Amino acid sequence: MHCPFCGANETKVVDSRLVAEGQQIRRRRECVACHERFTTYEIAELLMPKVIKSDGSRQPFDDEKLRGGIQRALEKRPVSVEDVEACLNRIKHRLRATGERELPSRQVGEVTMAELRKLDEVAYVRFASVYRSFQDINEFREEIERMSLRDGVDNGTD
Repeated sequence: MHCPFCGANETKVVDSRLVAEGQQIRRRRECVACHERFTTYEIAELLMPKVIKSDGSRQPFDDEKLRGGIQRALEKRPVSVEDVEACLNRIKHRLRATGERELPSRQVGEVTMAELRKLDEVAYVRFASVYRSFQDINEFREEIERMSLRDGVDNGTD
């Protein structure tokens, strides 16, 4: 690390500690040449895969677009901000864990729906209705019936 004061390229670490809930390391450094001290911060750079849209175009992963879609689905639902953030983090972790540099948007949507279903079933159905472009009430009914069958719950219909 170059000294920001004199430009020398030899510095030593005087102190290190975790900050930002363990997501960063704060280091106090001292220049070997001029003895000035300064602080640096280290964070892990985790790259999200690009998203391949249905038309074949590629876009960078958009954190805010994902957050907006989830928040719209969760509107007026009893879900805490912490649970929403944890859901977003799980989605991003699952997408990064694929190890792929590019993922189809369909896969991003499916991972999002799986996490939303665990978080809030009403939000899941809302998100799925937009994502899968439900055309009428029957498509809502069919999705709810599929959910009931997957849960092993008798929904009272014959």
